[in-house]
Amino acid sequence: MCGLIAAQLARAWLSNERLDTALASIAHRGPDGSASWFSHDRRTALGHVRLSIIGLDNGTQPLGHARGDLTAVVNGEFYGYKVIRDRLRERGYRFITDSDSEIALHLYDEHGLAFTKHLRGEFALVIADRRSGELIAVRDRFGIKPLFYATVGGEVFFASEIKALLALGIPARWDASAVWGELSHMRSNASMFENIHQVPPGCVAIAKNGAVHIERYWDNAYPPATQLANDRRSEADVVAGFRTVLDDAVAERLTADVEVACYLSGGLDSSAVLGLAQARLNRPIRAFTIAFEGAYDESPLAQRTAAFTGSNYVPVPVAPRDLADALSDTVWHAEKPIFNGNSVAKFLLSRAVRDAGIKVVFTGEGSDEMLAGYPMERRDNMLFGGDYGSEAERQAAIAAMIESNPLSRAIMFPPGAAASGTDHVRKMAGFCPTWIANMSVMFQMQAELMRTDAPGVGDLEAPYRNILSELDVPGRIAGRDPVNVSLYMWQKTMLINFILTVLADRMEMAHSIEGRVPFLDHHVAEYAANLPIRYKIRGATEKYILREATRDVITAELHARQKHPFIAPPLLKASKTESADPLRARCEEIIRSPAFAGQPFFDQAKAIAWLDGLADADTQTLDLASPTILRLASFSLMQQRFGIGG
Repeated sequence: MCGLIAAQLARAWLSNERLDTALASIAHRGPDGSASWFSHDRRTALGHVRLSIIGLDNGTQPLGHARGDLTAVVNGEFYGYKVIRDRLRERGYRFITDSDSEIALHLYDEHGLAFTKHLRGEFALVIADRRSGELIAVRDRFGIKPLFYATVGGEVFFASEIKALLALGIPARWDASAVWGELSHMRSNASMFENIHQVPPGCVAIAKNGAVHIERYWDNAYPPATQLANDRRSEADVVAGFRTVLDDAVAERLTADVEVACYLSGGLDSSAVLGLAQARLNRPIRAFTIAFEGAYDESPLAQRTAAFTGSNYVPVPVAPRDLADALSDTVWHAEKPIFNGNSVAKFLLSRAVRDAGIKVVFTGEGSDEMLAGYPMERRDNMLFGGDYGSEAERQAAIAAMIESNPLSRAIMFPPGAAASGTDHVRKMAGFCPTWIANMSVMFQMQAELMRTDAPGVGDLEAPYRNILSELDVPGRIAGRDPVNVSLYMWQKTMLINFILTVLADRMEMAHSIEGRVPFLDHHVAEYAANLPIRYKIRGATEKYILREATRDVITAELHARQKHPFIAPPLLKASKTESADPLRARCEEIIRSPAFAGQPFFDQAKAIAWLDGLADADTQTLDLASPTILRLASFSLMQQRFGIGG
């Protein structure tokens, strides 16, 4: 993986030194090289920092076309590139590197904007087309790789991370609407910084004459519920088909000129990926596992999986003090606030992997998003499906499912009434997905700590209206099964801004680690989208098809184990024999500090009074409060680390 910058200027003011400074701000994404390119009139510029994975000795970017009118920078990996490269060579295209990235340049020359349908993988790229005077920016189908843009004074800038845009001179200011979207978990393509946006996943952004036009080239399309109900395929055929596409996605992601390792939790997803990958290799894969202290530690499960697959198990101990010490740097790389220490833990895991000399890892992200792995989707399925004799039986099954997730219950199912804004979702879809209703409870808790003069504080329903205005309700939501509606809305918000940010790319690339995500291969996603719901959720069992398709490469223990989300231990209270939780102490120190008063959203007096009320709180109360404590502290850290104005 790499990092990129692109600029389309109204006048030639950008110096090499200024571009180099911006590239240095994302050097963690590409420590193996840095280079830039300017057009003859210096009104178009591209910059690139490289993490060498394929074509180690001759893959320097920016990449130029032999004709001289196309130049490209690419972040990511294209799978199946060798076949494409051979086909392009047969058509007369000349390649000057062994890197997979170069196919994008020639595919664009061959097919124009239709070149996107030939790209498979995790990627973000920008092509400077001097024939049309355009910058062509493309982001992969699910937004695995980040790509931001800003338009200022008739000029357009793209970058892999926001900090690079700030280094180019874009002012760091809060976007109040996006802040509310973030707090409600309803943010989609806006960043939390004014005038800085994400290129939406599955889209092309075309920059010309100081403006940006967005065109969608792919979306995850769920068939109407009636179509899924009429599926007549045998279970054996459906399971075999899923095994084929997933196995192929794993096989393609083994392509590298460096060692490929694996992140391994105690869960089904990463274990299945490891099992499929290990079956294709004649060397043991190094499998790195976070080892928490106490009940949240899944390392014994991971160790048993590694032994079963013949992999080399590598535990990475993460203690509360480690989480406290790395909190600020985690927020800096995330470019957004966090609400659980799992983000910090992934930051620390990636650091350990880098220190072990690894550049590439498999990860299990995306499985829950494709196959309805979270307990919230199980509740939606129980509410609107299932074979229950009575409503009392249905509610009893839901209660039993929630009770069976004690460690994640505080985050997944916080007690309280849903926010009023969820009524807009209910009106649009005919119901409100459980995850939206539950996340809105946390939103209300945080809204109560807001300043009365905070921008936008008078309209807490705005985030829900805004997200609905961005979605194709008739084409993507109406008539779909409630489980698929829930998945689709999660993919448009939480997958982009949480899972793929603070649990994936940013935490990995903070330490120059490339994460590869087989479950978000678009062939896997398209297959999963067309599955009848019974293959995603079977009774009380989630991800049924994954369990059956990978039964031979996972342990019997995992085949039978219920989903347990990857979360870090909640903040702890001090006991008579133990000192205060270091992470809790660090968060409280931040919230009580003078710097906290400098941000325009949270009222420090309210926040401190609330913290004081938690001094003698029981464990359950503190579990519920932990996400808000972390969010307030990390929100303030953003203000400080980025110097954000109002």
